Amino acid sequence: MYKSTSKRTFFGIASFQILAMFRRGLFYSYLSIYLRFFLGLSVTETTFFATLPMILNVVFQTFVWGVLSDRYQKRRTFIILGEISAALITVFVWWLHTLPASKYTAGYIIILGLAFVEIFWSMSNISWSAIISDLYPEKNRIGIQGKLASIGAIGRIVGVWIGGLAYDGLARFYEGWGFDKGLLFFIASGVMLISTIPMFFVPEGGTRVPKQQQAVMVTTKGSLFSVSKSFLVFLIAMVFINFGQNSIAIIKTQFLVLDEGFNISSNMLSYIVNMQSVAILIFGILTTRLARTFSDMTLLVISTLIAILYLSGFALARSIPLICIANFLAGICHVMIMASSYSYASKLIPPEKRGKQFALFNATWFLSWGVAGTLIAGPVVDLLMKAGTSQEFAYRMSFVSAAILIVIGIFILLMAHRTAQKQGTIQELKLRNED
Repeated sequence: MYKSTSKRTFFGIASFQILAMFRRGLFYSYLSIYLRFFLGLSVTETTFFATLPMILNVVFQTFVWGVLSDRYQKRRTFIILGEISAALITVFVWWLHTLPASKYTAGYIIILGLAFVEIFWSMSNISWSAIISDLYPEKNRIGIQGKLASIGAIGRIVGVWIGGLAYDGLARFYEGWGFDKGLLFFIASGVMLISTIPMFFVPEGGTRVPKQQQAVMVTTKGSLFSVSKSFLVFLIAMVFINFGQNSIAIIKTQFLVLDEGFNISSNMLSYIVNMQSVAILIFGILTTRLARTFSDMTLLVISTLIAILYLSGFALARSIPLICIANFLAGICHVMIMASSYSYASKLIPPEKRGKQFALFNATWFLSWGVAGTLIAGPVVDLLMKAGTSQEFAYRMSFVSAAILIVIGIFILLMAHRTAQKQGTIQELKLRNED
């Protein structure tokens, strides 16, 4: 049973999304460059700013906030508390990183500080995933995800553009000025606080499933939270797919500003990065229409093939126009993978276990931003450079390694779908969700 949704509710959710993506585009599009070229960390070390925070994010989503969210069914409250806490701590992180004389030490203070911030962001992340399923029925979820992605892309475009201007102080100061003097930290923190306002116009969320409707799930022995076998295999597939498409997310900007490569400015970088945002904006809208024609699984497979094309583009492109095309493809696969995989996962997750099991699903996404870069993309670049190759070649090989991960993920994904069809898991949970 779903709570009635209105234009006011969607306006609240959409407003939160646009502000959240503004903040992420503004802050994270340039943080990797700041850590690498201003504070002097290695390529692998720059990935730590995503790895450590994302590990804590997943741990707290899975074992703390997901459990509490299911127990108390307080989605909106957790989102608001998480954003306010993270906003206040973010400013404190900037102040701490200005204290040591060593820039290298300052880099690790940012990494550790953002890891602490992520504990509270994870409260917001898991509640956001659950509240969409709470408020909207299965048939509308992929469309809602697509619309939110498009709306969020607008915020990201503006955020990336402003971040590019603020990074060097409108070209009046030095590269990294925006982080060094705190402007980007302050803007990100302020936007987090403002983003909580629209959530007061959104229902609390939560769901209660009568005991007589709780069917017995087919489970694997010793599996965490008694997930179905089909959902477990699906999670493994998403690990490879998300690790592939996001393992190079942190180092893409480093690759583009290399002196021996494209050597672009922070302002020009904002336009290239926003090619992905434009694609998200367009295909977030189109995803709704595509969902009416194709199944979630079909869209997911198509989007993973597009991801391989985008990574191949970065590995082979020798001109800025081709890089722009490749990054446009990155936006297409980003929104389609996110929307179709979320919709497919929601069919495999029982309503009363959304907090816990969406935490597991989210883990495949959040860990891919850091762990994949630390274990795969970063070491590939660093080891090849130590072996004597050029920096440009080393970065290009990291894109190839990412594409290989996605190929593996596609095969596992098809196995997961066959398993779900044999067990009838999708049909069973579809009936439960409709009830």
